[in-house]
Amino acid sequence: MRSTRRDIPHLAEVRRITEKKRDAWWTVLLVDPVATPLVRQLALRTRVTPNQITWGAFLLGLASAACFALGDWRWLVAGAVIYHVSFIFDCMDGKLARLTGQGSVFGAWLDFVFDRIRVAVCAVALMGGQYERTGETLYIWLALAVVGLDTLRYINSLEIFKIRHTMRKQIKSRMREARRAENQAELSFMEDLLRDNPEADIEQDMTRAEEAANAAAKGDETAEEALVETLAGPVAVAPARVIDLQQEFRRRFPTYLRLRSFLLRHRIRAHLVSGIEFQMGVFMIGPLLDSVMGATIVSGVLLLVFELAIIYKLLLSTRDFTRTIDSFERDAVAKAA
Repeated sequence: MRSTRRDIPHLAEVRRITEKKRDAWWTVLLVDPVATPLVRQLALRTRVTPNQITWGAFLLGLASAACFALGDWRWLVAGAVIYHVSFIFDCMDGKLARLTGQGSVFGAWLDFVFDRIRVAVCAVALMGGQYERTGETLYIWLALAVVGLDTLRYINSLEIFKIRHTMRKQIKSRMREARRAENQAELSFMEDLLRDNPEADIEQDMTRAEEAANAAAKGDETAEEALVETLAGPVAVAPARVIDLQQEFRRRFPTYLRLRSFLLRHRIRAHLVSGIEFQMGVFMIGPLLDSVMGATIVSGVLLLVFELAIIYKLLLSTRDFTRTIDSFERDAVAKAA
């Protein structure tokens, strides 16, 4: 149902509705404080639609590219400022859609396509302008690198999501088969419990998780029930089995858990250099400092490091997945015997 002007709530409620539970630190710290109040005012005072804001963000992106193409530092500064305004608009379309109920599948597609075009056009314009200014052929390669890295991180994100979804789907299917006769509750994933409860004591909970796993192997689910109650509040149904597909990663990097919990309490995701920070490094920090080449190289390296970290985390998760599936097989054999 679409909201009318008088349906728009106060700012605190608008923040709750429109702001993501986890987002890039750049968005949380530098965009949301501006974008969310603007979205509320737009919803109150205008009839602008999310798709119109998407078009506005795209056109501002093209204006930014035009400034970048001129090459001079003053135009680089103008391009950087316009690019950030374009990004604020890019965040506002989704917020307005969530607030007013005007979201659509086509709008999501339009936003995605315009984002990719904006990055490509700005990369070519920025590096082309610097090539004309300096004659350095490295800028041509940097333009290709920026477009390639932006595409790579989207493909990587999509494929990792698909693999994680497939692993969870298979585990849930095995759990349903194993517990249908016993009429017990569905399982829970440790990652979901920790994400939804960043205030939880991670070290204590992980210790209890190991105890729960050992107890479950002996047929005792009391420890698991206590763990679920600690992380997710009192449960009104039969205790669920907790599956941890990040167990090996947590054991190898215990400090990461504390950092992640701290960031989640402030709505910041642990993936500190994502596509957003990469874009801002290339299209804002570099032009503002008149150091496009250096900022682009550093931003690209940091993006690759964090993408490789995600891939490594996925590798460890697949090992946990294999062990979990094997445990179902062993349980099935034991029950059959």
